[in-house]
Amino acid sequence: MVSALPLPRLQTREFSSIKVITDESLRDVCGVRMGFTGREGGVSVQEFSSLNVGSHVGDQFIAVLENRHRVLRALDAEGVSLLVPKQVHGTRVLSVHNAEEADRAQETVREGVDALVVSCEDVAAMLCFADCVPIILVAPSGAFSVVHAGWRGVAARIVEGAVTDLAAVNGEDPAGFNVYIGPHIHSCCFEVSQEVHNQFEAEFGSDCCPDETHVDLGIALRSSLTKAGVSPLRIADANICTSCNTDAYFSYRAAEGKCGRQAAVAVRLSAKMASLAPEERND
Repeated sequence: MVSALPLPRLQTREFSSIKVITDESLRDVCGVRMGFTGREGGVSVQEFSSLNVGSHVGDQFIAVLENRHRVLRALDAEGVSLLVPKQVHGTRVLSVHNAEEADRAQETVREGVDALVVSCEDVAAMLCFADCVPIILVAPSGAFSVVHAGWRGVAARIVEGAVTDLAAVNGEDPAGFNVYIGPHIHSCCFEVSQEVHNQFEAEFGSDCCPDETHVDLGIALRSSLTKAGVSPLRIADANICTSCNTDAYFSYRAAEGKCGRQAAVAVRLSAKMASLAPEERND
């Protein structure tokens, strides 16, 4: 029998040198480890300092691999299969239901995917961010989704597609999903063109447009999520603006395009993997 999830609660936890915003209650209820990282605790240098997980930004690839390894280690997930999509600001949602599909998915994610739904154990989904909105959805069964939503993705309602695909896995009601929104650029710093402003106002209502030049992506996403059947009580937001907090987070706008990426990551460990010591997981 699948147990209901506790209401979501985001807290910052420190694992070795890495701070992760996470909900540790998921581990005991459905086995999911999840979190949002910042920029501290890695090995990258200069503008990528230090926990850059993006391989497409000009950082040394060996440093990126070590940083990703550190993130997985913080979640006790060393040795699992890892999917890190190329993000293209589209609406494609890729579902992975077993280890064989995960192996085949590696080629697909290199082509371009902006959301992953994972229903099997020992497969981690990691997406990269530096102002766009990171979203993690968790179902009571332990299936989960990690979503990348820039303004184009929010406007195209990618999160609704992820909710629909996650619900289809085990026939679960989205009203029971927990949704976590990670650090992203907030309306105070997200100035947009008149065209984009008008698009959001028409699509999501005036609440997401605090003035004539700014848009609140978080409010727009809440509109999408509730439309897809998610309970407002089950949406937790880290309430951190990346552009206002560049000491702790990468911000594409604040850095004028030259910066690293932080991660949104989730995984459900099998009982066997969870029982192994870290040094045994890569054997």
